[in-house]
Amino acid sequence: MANTSSKLVSAGATLKSHNQTPRKVRLVTDLVKGKKVPAALAALEFLPKRASETIAKLIKSAVANAKDRGENVDDLVVRSLIVENAGMLKKYMPRAFGRASMIRRRKSRVIVSLAPAAPSKKGK
Repeated sequence: MANTSSKLVSAGATLKSHNQTPRKVRLVTDLVKGKKVPAALAALEFLPKRASETIAKLIKSAVANAKDRGENVDDLVVRSLIVENAGMLKKYMPRAFGRASMIRRRKSRVIVSLAPAAPSKKGK
């Protein structure tokens, strides 16, 4: 039988398809990795990037999932934010001399996981 501890290993949430390139979304996620949840949400609130609102909603969803498991929200840390390619929409645009060029609309998949903060060692 598995060890059934009441300690939370991790809580998370997934955004399966966001219509923005992964490169642009990573600029936002790199700012909040490793921060506590209230600090991460405060940083995202004033960030002038389009993905910041979406990432904030995703972190709030992960916090709600952790709250359902009975975890204290103030102790949670954004352990990892993974941004992956979620495919692309391909369409064609007419060009000169009867040619066509491809337009690639890239999409992102974002996976967030939260974990309780490691107890800090207060030494002498």
